[in-house]
Amino acid sequence: MSKRRAFLASTMTSAAGAVLAGAAQADDRDWSGARPVRYPDADVVVLDPRFQKYKLGNAAIQRLHTGMAWAEGPAWSAVGRYLLWSDIPNDIQLRRLDEDGHVSVFRSPSGNSNGNTFDFQGRQIACEHGNRRVVRYEHSGAVTVLADGWNGKPLNAPNDAVVHPDGGIWFTDPGYGSMMNYEGRKGALQVKEAVYRIDPASGKLDLVTDALNKPNGLCFSPDYKKLYIVDTGAPPPGPIHVFDVVDARRLAAGRRFCSMELDGKRGGGDGIRCDVDGNVWASAGWAGDGFDGVHVFAPDGTRIGFIRLPEICSNLCFGGAKRNRLFMTGSQSLYALYVETQGAHVT
Repeated sequence: MSKRRAFLASTMTSAAGAVLAGAAQADDRDWSGARPVRYPDADVVVLDPRFQKYKLGNAAIQRLHTGMAWAEGPAWSAVGRYLLWSDIPNDIQLRRLDEDGHVSVFRSPSGNSNGNTFDFQGRQIACEHGNRRVVRYEHSGAVTVLADGWNGKPLNAPNDAVVHPDGGIWFTDPGYGSMMNYEGRKGALQVKEAVYRIDPASGKLDLVTDALNKPNGLCFSPDYKKLYIVDTGAPPPGPIHVFDVVDARRLAAGRRFCSMELDGKRGGGDGIRCDVDGNVWASAGWAGDGFDGVHVFAPDGTRIGFIRLPEICSNLCFGGAKRNRLFMTGSQSLYALYVETQGAHVT
């Protein structure tokens, strides 16, 4: 190993408590970009030696855009080379072009959309709080309603969605967008909070689990044999659960994967994504500096890394030409960090 590579790899510190009490604090950092960050970035924290290989010694967290009310649902278009995300209260979707960083309004109104993703044909899937539905935007520009009710009653407010290689679309329906006018249209929740699958051939909607209080962010393992789901309604806040995926259609053997508590701070998780090695990257917030940001868990549920942000992190995705850039929506801002791994799935 060259001296330079050895230096870039020598950023690991030991105990989690000591690291989190270190000199760098996301709240005190100059996020404007006017004052460069000294490498290695002290707000990318190694909690376990297994995370060391994913931290680049010469890469820093960047704030790419700010000014949203509540940013959510980042999704990367590999064909279009852009990132899109939702600003739920302002009822818009935003797009950032990869070639020059230009940000503009992508869709207005957006139905107070929350989670977004792309299917294997490159079509955008969006979860609309305000309209209580999941939609697909066709290449023609038409909008196809994929799901808007269960057993004759309207859905609560679909939150986040992922796609399976068989074409199935899995989404959560915790109802947050119907609990207040700020993020949708206030109204009663008429069905139990649940996770659903939309069949690609028939369009039939199946309830795959209603065992969680408020199922929120979700993602598949790299081999699609497991489904991870954040329960933002369970104490302590926002634990991650994991289920076995059976025949690509149903779930079994649900159990707790990890707790989000860290160093005495009891915040919660939200959006999640897996990398190619099966690590779970989880957005986190509601506990302040030293907790808010992204927590990274190994496949055995051990927290191995932490990306400290100055605000609540709502969601994340991997993108960029090599799918090695982590995009993170904070409460009001968009952040990015290059990492030495890749996202496991299309977005």
